[in-house]
Amino acid sequence: MSMIRVENLTFAYPSSYDNIFENVNFQMDTDWKLGFIGRNGRGKTTFLHLLMGKYEYQGKIQASVQFDYFPYPVAGKDRGTAEILWEVCPQAEEWELARELAYLEVSEDVLERPFSTLSNGEQTKVLLAALFRKDGNFLLIDEPTNHLDKKGRETVSAYLKRKKGFILVSHDRAFLDGCVDHILSINRSSIEVQSGNFSTWFTNFQRQQEFELAQDRKLKKSIESMQEAAQRTSVWSHRMEASKYGNGPVDRGYIGHKSAKMMKRSKSIQARQQRAIQEKSGLLKNLEAEEDLKMVPLPYDSDLLVAFSEAAPVVDGRKVCQPVSFAVRQGERIALDGKNGSGKTSLLKLLVGQPIEHCGRISAGSGLILSYVPQDTSMLQGSLSEFAEANGVEESLFKAILRKLGFSRVQFEKKMEDFSAGQKKKVLIAKSLCEKAHLYVWDEPLNYVDLYSRMQIEKLIQEFSPTMVFVEHDAAFRNTIATRTIYIENHPELEGEKV
Repeated sequence: MSMIRVENLTFAYPSSYDNIFENVNFQMDTDWKLGFIGRNGRGKTTFLHLLMGKYEYQGKIQASVQFDYFPYPVAGKDRGTAEILWEVCPQAEEWELARELAYLEVSEDVLERPFSTLSNGEQTKVLLAALFRKDGNFLLIDEPTNHLDKKGRETVSAYLKRKKGFILVSHDRAFLDGCVDHILSINRSSIEVQSGNFSTWFTNFQRQQEFELAQDRKLKKSIESMQEAAQRTSVWSHRMEASKYGNGPVDRGYIGHKSAKMMKRSKSIQARQQRAIQEKSGLLKNLEAEEDLKMVPLPYDSDLLVAFSEAAPVVDGRKVCQPVSFAVRQGERIALDGKNGSGKTSLLKLLVGQPIEHCGRISAGSGLILSYVPQDTSMLQGSLSEFAEANGVEESLFKAILRKLGFSRVQFEKKMEDFSAGQKKKVLIAKSLCEKAHLYVWDEPLNYVDLYSRMQIEKLIQEFSPTMVFVEHDAAFRNTIATRTIYIENHPELEGEKV
């Protein structure tokens, strides 16, 4: 057991005028299972890169451990998986690696396959297994869930619970609750470390903000009251002082004494007011303002919007999944669930009319308007203004939604290719929220999106009740939003293959 100490850490990218970190101080134990959370763009991945020594910075980072980073870069992916894993952890015994794979519910036969033939979920699992066999190393795990289905997330969360000594960046609340014992949070104005899982941290954070909101309201009233009292007392003092003259023979000494006493009282009230203002200024610095989002789902003139009839994507003449039949009716929010590679994304692409080979039928109602959030963000290039114009959405509304989702105004001047992965997903979500549609089709919209924005979007959907078909592996989101779940089963012929 040892400590990782961060002292007066200050860092900014060369192209930026603003510091991402400024005089940051905290420490953490190398035995902790540390969940790392914060809004998109606040520097979580940057901090991991600083630990890895990737950038120069001011201040100190002191650690007696060697850091490893996940996602781990793999060269020559056409090589055998076993060869690659032995390079990652050459000191590991074969039985040790087999045990790790068993914990992760991965068959040992993957070691005999080329790494490139493994699914993204399998690649995640085998690399985590190898990295945890590097004794004495401290693992920095950056969003491992984005290629994991529901079952995969549960398995990896349970696996991490068995381990110690890692920092885990994740926005999946259930995943974090299942495996961490401390939370490192990048807030609006501070970085804090707290014992417990995400739910414990979030409860404490909300209580703190509620307390500060109450204090803020109380101090605001007190400041206003003291301001009025100070003004009244000051006016009385001036009037008293003025009364020494022009009123015949009076006791000017007594009047002057009373005037000075009132002025002293006024100054005392002003001093108390300034202390209250200073106290008030220290409140709510970390308040995450979850502004309400809006959308405009269109009513359809029929209860039935879409019908799937024995539909399945086809690859190389083989069905990717067991054919599915279901109807999408107005007001439903249907979640497609299933293993990685079961064809969920392909079914959504068929629904929005992309030319994918398939069997069966997908029948959409006449004049049906759809809004689509794809899983892939690689097409995002250029400025937000250019994107809004190209997609026919109102730029001011589009940017207002992004502001509510945590974008700073400086982001509006950047090219989208320079955005974080979470910010790119928010661009696609904001576009969809600008669109008036009968049916919203969202494919893993929350990949990389921060916790606060996830909760904003949950609240939005609950309030406006759009008709949706979506794929999302965040269990908390899916359980809150879905009115029905359709399970997509892998076709037996393709079971275990990368598709």
